[in-house]
Amino acid sequence: MADDSQRNFRSVYYEKVGFRGVEEKKSLEILLKDDRLDIEKLCTFSQRFPLPSMYRILVWKVLLGIIPPHHESHALVMKYRKEQYWDIHHALRVIRFINDSTPQVDVFLRIHQLESGKLPRNLAFPLEPEDEVFLAIAKAMEEMVEDPIECYWLVSCFVNQLNSKHKDSLQQLPKILEQYLNIEDNRLLMHLKACAAMSKLPYDLWFKKCFAGCLPESSLQRVWDKVISGSCKILVFVAVEILLTFKMKIIALNTAEKIAQFLENIPQDNTDAIVSKAVDLWRTHCGTPAHSV
Repeated sequence: MADDSQRNFRSVYYEKVGFRGVEEKKSLEILLKDDRLDIEKLCTFSQRFPLPSMYRILVWKVLLGIIPPHHESHALVMKYRKEQYWDIHHALRVIRFINDSTPQVDVFLRIHQLESGKLPRNLAFPLEPEDEVFLAIAKAMEEMVEDPIECYWLVSCFVNQLNSKHKDSLQQLPKILEQYLNIEDNRLLMHLKACAAMSKLPYDLWFKKCFAGCLPESSLQRVWDKVISGSCKILVFVAVEILLTFKMKIIALNTAEKIAQFLENIPQDNTDAIVSKAVDLWRTHCGTPAHSV
């Protein structure tokens, strides 16, 4: 009996720190020992299990193409990445786009803009919507990653992935959200439609910013594991689960503006459970992924 309760305690603890059991962690460690990392197997693992926090950044860097699959090239490639970062950083200082007091996320944005050929003519130009998305993701990533250069490349490559691989899919997510909400809770959907709230839901926050600025770090990492490894559809199920979790509160609100305002600032104390339920819902509707969904 004591053994069972101890085992149950360990299972809960492992879930909280980012992996469901020791076996999953061991499986990942075996994958990470290969001389040439298998991208497809790492994607599959990330889709099936939460990444252990000690390996998360390494796996993200590999899946986003920041470092190559070959272990022996990692140090050299990161050296080049660091040099590239500081070269662009220096150029931005020379043209006075950044200085010592520029916030780190703004530095990241200017480097990304210069790299992608979208640096405005001067600092007076207002930010574009895509810049706001970049900054939101950068602020969230900054809380997860200590090294600023590593953080920059993770943000930049993640945003590039969203704008290329997931671009078409992201545009379809509001429609897909309505379909699954209809299946899960038709009454709630009817209330949202009666309030004309479906078009006013915080889709940019949920889908373009991938919940950056909405979910706290521990919950957000688990969602991003799925997106970075290939599934932006997980975002729909997180949104559905948020709506289901706060159903009574939403039904008590009778205007689209009040509903949107509430959803943009949801309580932060229950988000890990929301993400766990969203992952279960995702698997129920999409199956356990063999690769990416």
